[in-house]
Amino acid sequence: MRSAPCFRRLVVSFAVLAVTAAALPGAPRVTRLTPPSGLFSFGDPQPPIIARFLPGQRFDLQATIAPDAGQIVVGVKFYVDDADVPGPITIVRATVAGLPANTYVARLRAYSNLKPGIHRLIISATQLPDGQSVIATGNFEIVPMPATDLPKAKNIIIMIGDGMGIAHRTATRIVLNGISQGKALAPLVMDTFPVTGLVQTCSLSAIVTDSSPGASCYSTGNKNDNNEEGVFPDDTTDAFDNPRMEYMGEFLARTQGKSLGIVTTSDVADATPAAQAIHTQNRSNGTGICDQYLDEAVARSNLTVLLGGGRKWFLPAATAGSARTNATDYVLPAELAAAWGVPAGALDPNRDLLADFQRAGFAYTANATQLKALPDTATKLLGLFTLGHMNVASDKIDGRRGSPAIVNDYGFPDQPMLDEMIVAALPVLAKNPAGFVLMVEGASIDKQSHNMDTERWILETIEFDRAVARAKAFAAANPDTLVLVTADHECGGVNIIGASRVTQASLNARAFAGGGAAQLRDPVVGTYENAGFPLYGIMPDGYPATTNPDRKLLVGYAANADRYEDWQSNPRPLRDSGQPFNNTAPLNTYPATAAQRRTNGNFFIAGQVPGNTAVHTASDVPLSAYGRGAALFTGTMDNTDVFFRAMKAILAGADNTVAER
Repeated sequence: MRSAPCFRRLVVSFAVLAVTAAALPGAPRVTRLTPPSGLFSFGDPQPPIIARFLPGQRFDLQATIAPDAGQIVVGVKFYVDDADVPGPITIVRATVAGLPANTYVARLRAYSNLKPGIHRLIISATQLPDGQSVIATGNFEIVPMPATDLPKAKNIIIMIGDGMGIAHRTATRIVLNGISQGKALAPLVMDTFPVTGLVQTCSLSAIVTDSSPGASCYSTGNKNDNNEEGVFPDDTTDAFDNPRMEYMGEFLARTQGKSLGIVTTSDVADATPAAQAIHTQNRSNGTGICDQYLDEAVARSNLTVLLGGGRKWFLPAATAGSARTNATDYVLPAELAAAWGVPAGALDPNRDLLADFQRAGFAYTANATQLKALPDTATKLLGLFTLGHMNVASDKIDGRRGSPAIVNDYGFPDQPMLDEMIVAALPVLAKNPAGFVLMVEGASIDKQSHNMDTERWILETIEFDRAVARAKAFAAANPDTLVLVTADHECGGVNIIGASRVTQASLNARAFAGGGAAQLRDPVVGTYENAGFPLYGIMPDGYPATTNPDRKLLVGYAANADRYEDWQSNPRPLRDSGQPFNNTAPLNTYPATAAQRRTNGNFFIAGQVPGNTAVHTASDVPLSAYGRGAALFTGTMDNTDVFFRAMKAILAGADNTVAER
């Protein structure tokens, strides 16, 4: 009988440690071997294999080696399947706190392997002057991509509703389309995709991921630690020297000449957009991230479209609103730059990155009006519509309906909607006859779920679904296109409680009565048959006429922080620390936390988590697939499986016999 994996691994691990300690007293130790593996960490060769790559996909080999006190490390060699791996090996001191002062990190950059199957990785090293040596073993897999006669996907559009779980989709469907006698009156566009799967979202370091590894797994096929994108963890403090893995966009630009597009409603330096092209262990280093877009991604990933917020990283440091600093920039180690064929970078806070993009041939648009007027001749497109994150759909729509107070306070009253952004991006990308990879993110589904701002994330999801409609229409007209709609994780532990049992006038009065649960919970919250069927009126622009109708939908949070609840739409969003002028008027007058709003009703809900915001959860997230290769995405899959299934559609071909709903 096979042991349970966790128990078996612990037993094997302790056994290996005991034998090693007994057999090799005084020998150096290998404390980390990259790529990560169960074989190295636990002495367990059994699947699942942690690190997997495409044939020819590049990645770095690295090991952390701790010699005895007074010893140095020399003679490091990497072997794959007992064959010496050619290439220069660089040895540097480890700098992470808590390691012995003479710990070393050995690196061999930009390795690749064409042979499918599981491969054994060996590191050997010797310490001097006593000559003791160590050998450690791990493994990785090259996933086969056998040629077939099936048609291949030319384009792939990956749409990430950041933080969007099943309940986010359900709530949005109810608000947008309504339910009558138990049946939805219409589906969301993403509901019409013919194939549905479930995605497990764990990162390399925890069952609960953040957005960096949550998105990077889709674009690299590998797990990352939380906070990291496009790299494996290491034992140095340099944010940009970690062991790299090649992105989908990099691989397909190098091997097939495809283009890359990134479209987001967040700051373009944010985790999900950066996890399509940027290699760093610190998702917060916006200066270096945005420099890397131009200095590396344009050349290596054929980055052709970049749309979102984040202008603050593109302005020289002396310019009002700039966030560029040396502390968030980078200079790469020479061996990394040489092996990967990229510029070393520079600490240049006064760089005019916006001008540099334009000199590189990018048409630049600063607002929705300019985006709509983009000439048909544009072959590269940069759009930066705010200094930080873009305003959410609710506030943009209010502005378009004649109530622009919030977008005016932020200083950017003319921002595009996400569907308008994808409409601009697709024609530019489609000019490449080799095809493209496009990531489209509805970023503030997550951000407003963190804020427990129900109505704002519902409208964010409506905006996202409208962008999905544009992607679906493109794929229908270009049937060699695969469209995936999913999330990097769920946020907030969102679920639907039921609906209000009272009118909006009554609910509003209770919100100011100070009666607590006796006023705002017991007589208000309708569950089971008392929930009925909430009904929202939808305007011609596609959004609700009001998010405070009579007997409105009620939503709760399982991963919430402390908050007050009155079931009313919040008139203003919470303060956004990513905005350069967050601490000055008028933005400093906005509420800072969920516990500082809705207090008049005195209905306090204690949080299950510390801090001021709801958090991500480990819940599986839905995936919907449409177009060439959609049939590959059925069942429950690991988040890294999404990469390999998508690449199978592109590299090997896939059956397309799936009936549309």
